[in-house]
Amino acid sequence: MRKMLLPLFLLSVAPATGGAAENNIRPGLWEVTTTSMLLALVPQIPPDQMQQLTNLAKQYGLEMPQVQNGAATSRVCITQQMADEKIPSYFHQNQMGCSVKNAIRTENSYTMDLVCTNPQLKGSGRAEGTFTTPESFSGWTIFKGTVQDRPVNEHADTSGRWINASCETVKPSR
Repeated sequence: MRKMLLPLFLLSVAPATGGAAENNIRPGLWEVTTTSMLLALVPQIPPDQMQQLTNLAKQYGLEMPQVQNGAATSRVCITQQMADEKIPSYFHQNQMGCSVKNAIRTENSYTMDLVCTNPQLKGSGRAEGTFTTPESFSGWTIFKGTVQDRPVNEHADTSGRWINASCETVKPSR
């Protein structure tokens, strides 16, 4: 269970954080909250196994977000260059061996397909979202495939809000 949790957890937390408003998103520090059935299982993981998951996430260059009540909250740094991109594929590419296909932006909304070919994470999904302002968005991600050869069918809802022009100690995702 814990071995299949991390790759799917990272996929559900990271991908839906992208989006672009017609006036571009505001660069700086963002707080992103993701909810899913998978995240609701996190409290059942013993502390020593959670530490192993945290260490594994660090190997991928990721910080494990705070998880409470089935929701993961993380901070994301968006540089000016990232904010200027029409399609925010930087949140999706190379994430656990996933790539973005068929990315489309229409005004303040985006859609993109995800294809994952990592030996531990295989399958496909879709991310959709809308920026209501350059400082807030909401969206969702679905994924169907296998995690360590076990079938999964996951849905995650995501929302984000801009916090500060300075990223403080949070580094950009690329």
